[in-house]
Amino acid sequence: MPPRRTTVDPAKGVLEVEWQLFGELSRALALKVSREFDPELVVGIAIAGVIPGATIASILDRPFVSMTVSRRYRPDATVRETPAIFGEAPAAARGKRVLLVDETCDTGDTIRLAKAAIVNLGAESVKTAVGFKTGSFNPDFAAIATEAAIILPWDRELLVNGELVLNPAYSAYRAS
Repeated sequence: MPPRRTTVDPAKGVLEVEWQLFGELSRALALKVSREFDPELVVGIAIAGVIPGATIASILDRPFVSMTVSRRYRPDATVRETPAIFGEAPAAARGKRVLLVDETCDTGDTIRLAKAAIVNLGAESVKTAVGFKTGSFNPDFAAIATEAAIILPWDRELLVNGELVLNPAYSAYRAS
């Protein structure tokens, strides 16, 4: 199975996010959103956007649903193809003000695709939020802008043959 992350330029650094920092960033992001937008529904982009999405929905006291947008990996496992929606945009978004959440955004391909699907479904309005803006795409809300490689607390280890091991995608960035 290919790693969930592509490699990033080590010269740009590494931001290893612990659970406490994740919680603080989620609270800060929810506050930013609440000052400018009153969503009726929060949609998390599966897989990694579900955790921040559900957390922000809880802080905002709004319903939460997820949608799956994924990238297929080429056989060499280093280049990702164009993202695709698996399933449909959540029907609960129809006619609602929606906050679409993902963990990071770089080019914006994934979040733009998800937003278009929700708009096409008939949402009243859609705003985007990410924990980490890592590239050229500008979401409506972001907790932090950085070019560093992001290691998330829920993604740092994988279960392999009954053992937790460092996610192979991060082995170049972490010695322990």
